[in-house]
Parts: sequence; C-alpha cells; structure tokens
Amino acid sequence: MLAASFPGGLACAENPPTTPELAFFSHLPRGGPLAPWTPVAIVIGKRPTRYNLVDDAGVTVLHAVADNAASALALPLHFDVRSAPIVSWRWKIAGLIPDADSTVASREDAPARIVFEFDGDKRKLTLVERAIYGVSQHVAGRELPYATLMYIWANHAPVGAVIANPRTRRVQMIVASSGAAGVGAWQSLTRDVRADFRRAFGEEPGALRAVGVLTDTDNTDGHAEAWYGDIRFTPEIR
Repeated sequence: MLAASFPGGLACAENPPTTPELAFFSHLPRGGPLAPWTPVAIVIGKRPTRYNLVDDAGVTVLHAVADNAASALALPLHFDVRSAPIVSWRWKIAGLIPDADSTVASREDAPARIVFEFDGDKRKLTLVERAIYGVSQHVAGRELPYATLMYIWANHAPVGAVIANPRTRRVQMIVASSGAAGVGAWQSLTRDVRADFRRAFGEEPGALRAVGVLTDTDNTDGHAEAWYGDIRFTPEIR
C-alpha cells in the first residue's frame, strides 16, 4: 500500500488553527452520507473498501469491509498538532489478516489504520525519495504529502513498534494494537501524535493536513472488517 494524498489542498494556509475541526462519526446519520469524510483511492483501479455508518449499541460508528480492496476515508484538516497532540479513538476488528506483514511490500495490509498526513519542506527529501514520490504520485493520481504517520493493528509486532513502509520511509507506521487479543471487542486508545512523529521521522511535525481511516487487503487478497469510533484531539495534559 502506497499512501495516496488525502483531499483538501489545505497546505497553502499560512496560519493553521490551534484546534482541529473534526466531524465525529457519532454525529452523522447512520446509514446516511459520509460527508464531509471523502473516499480516497490508494491506487487507481483498485477495488474500494466499503465504508458505512452503522449503529453499535446506540452509537453511530464507521463500518469498513475490505475484500481484496484498498481505499481510505479522509477528512481534510489544517492545524498545528503541537497545540493538541493527544489523539484518542476507538476501534474494533472482526479478525486478523492471516498473511499480513507490514514489513513486506507484497503483504503490507492491515485490518485497521488511523492515518495522518503532514506538510513539510519537500526540498529536504533525498533524490531517491523524490524519485519514489514521482512514481507514487503517478500510481495514486494525486500529490503525496511530505510525511504520513499511521497507527495500525498488526499481527505480531509489539505495541509501540515503529515500522517503515517497505516502499517508502516517508510513510511510517506505529503499532497501536497487536495480535488476536481483543479481536471482536472495542479497544480505546490514546497516543501522543507529536511525540510519535518525532520518534518516527526524527523531526518536528508540520501542519496536519488530513486525518483518515484505512482498512485494506489488496496485497494479501484477503478479507477484513473493522469498526471505527470518533477520533479526537486534546491538549497535552500538564
């Protein structure tokens, strides 16, 4: 999976707000339209993941089903995560993807991902990274962000592990949940996205330009099913 740029074109804003404007799934009509969340193709021609708003114990959540499929659902943003670096969310999966391995390009799938795209100075990229960007932009059909940070549910890697995308190090993955423990039940998670970005990329994050979710099985030709609750940002606790 090569990270496609999420929609919005928001990188041009000069003064990002200090708090994000998020559309919570729980505030959207179940069975209704996903807007302002937008479907995003990962690779042109891939079968899309199916996303729908459903009821779960009286709360509207996002339901994702991928059958040899890969597409994301994204929300454009533009804010400085230093003002609200703590991200929390809930997710649940029906099962692991048996053959998935985030370290191997041909098996790089995950039943659940939270995806963050960041601005940055692309002049700092190496010649090799720029070449990879050129190929990736052609495949995705859109401009890629400076850096993409993902939280994933992995099969075996330990929670907290940082895994570079096997195709490009401009996409870094952090294991937020791992293994079969907790499958079928909601998990509530909290991460410091600013600290995780610094650990993954070795620099401060630029403005956050989009947040998304992604359930994908295109590399393993498998099946995955996931549910996502609201994604929230809060200031760092002092």
